[in-house]
Amino acid sequence: MIKQFTLTILAASVLSACSLAPKYTRPDFPVAANYDTTSPISSSNALRASELGWRAFFHDQRLQALISTALVNNRDLRVAALRIEEARSLYNIQSADLLPNLNGVATGNRGRGPSSTGTSVVSSNYQVGLSLASFELDFFGRVRSLNDAALAQYLSTEEAQRSAHITLVSEVAKAYLAERAFAEQQALAQQTYESRAAAYDLSKQRFEVGAQSALDLRQDEALTQNAKVSELVLRRQRAQAMNALTLLVGQSLTDLPPVQPLSAQIIRSDFFVGMPSDLLQQRPDIRSAEQTLLAANANIGAARAAFFPRISLTAGVGTASSELSGLFESGTRAWSFAPQLVLPIFEGGRNMANLNLTEVRKNIAVANYEKNIQVAFREVADALVARDLLDEQIEAQRLAQVAQEDRMKLADQRFQNGISSSLDVLDAQRELFQAQLSLVQARLLRLTNAIDLYRSLGSGLQETTIATAPAK
Repeated sequence: MIKQFTLTILAASVLSACSLAPKYTRPDFPVAANYDTTSPISSSNALRASELGWRAFFHDQRLQALISTALVNNRDLRVAALRIEEARSLYNIQSADLLPNLNGVATGNRGRGPSSTGTSVVSSNYQVGLSLASFELDFFGRVRSLNDAALAQYLSTEEAQRSAHITLVSEVAKAYLAERAFAEQQALAQQTYESRAAAYDLSKQRFEVGAQSALDLRQDEALTQNAKVSELVLRRQRAQAMNALTLLVGQSLTDLPPVQPLSAQIIRSDFFVGMPSDLLQQRPDIRSAEQTLLAANANIGAARAAFFPRISLTAGVGTASSELSGLFESGTRAWSFAPQLVLPIFEGGRNMANLNLTEVRKNIAVANYEKNIQVAFREVADALVARDLLDEQIEAQRLAQVAQEDRMKLADQRFQNGISSSLDVLDAQRELFQAQLSLVQARLLRLTNAIDLYRSLGSGLQETTIATAPAK
């Protein structure tokens, strides 16, 4: 009997259910087939961003140390990793419903009650055996659909963690470079302030002997204080950028390699971009959105199955005796078999409303999936446009700074020779300072654009570069 019972429940557990979930079809690609770019780096001989590890992409050892520390200590990434464990556990819980749950049961009861002779008697009953508690025969795929949905949610969470990893690498790099840019701009502001303070002291001496007017003195004073304001603003911005970097890294920034100026940063952007459709495989956030869509599609199958009968089995096998010592004697075998069929007749529209809900959620998932693709396309396209123009912008900004330096020298010479007023010198100093700040900002933009392109192509997950065979 035990053997027959075991074979019965095993046969029930492997019944193949027909799924009522809609056949999944990937939505149409909601963006253009090609990027609108004039970039000359687009051949298949160029390096793919996904093959370049972040240690090879970022050459600054200080930045490498910061990224390595952030991947261990960043709390957002830690939560994302724990979300994977949560989703895995939920999937394991759901998948357990696909198999029968067998329990070893030992029960005993003893009580007094009336007998047929009109007297009360004490009776005992003891049972030992195996029980099958309400195992659902999944003829219409309800349990299977729920299991598929849980699996897709787990995979979606796993892809979301990869996306968080990539985002963290890029955000640490951008925060570090922003702090470096503020540091260089603050140094320029400090130098400018010291130079203007010295000029202001000289102006006061000239004013005291009557060689300079009060108007010129006040102009020098205003220019000096403006430089001081700029230095204070940049000092505050640098400190805040350092706080943002510390938050991303997850611990205090100590024992780090020496810093490098922005002009010494080597971050390449000459990647093989490929086609927009490649983003479906390159970007984990898009893959995560598609897994969410697959989960929503599977939930429709479970909602449809709710309209059909639900068949469950409850069974038990073992021994029973009125005496504890006689449980395993001959003639004490006992079994029970209780199938149950539940057919929904009236449920107040609950099942229909639940089906409508799952279909709406699928439509939401489709919209989110398409939006993720559109956002990814825009991020790559924006980075490519900037890549085509930023080098020219930096060169133009550098030439503008050189011109402002020459202008200030000439203005100072004309002022010293009495040909022009101090206003020309002050204006030249102000324009040179702005040109210096703008050049630092342009260099920062070029570096952050390379990082954005690297991230938008789904790169930054690997620490080391993937070895590839040479093209034939």
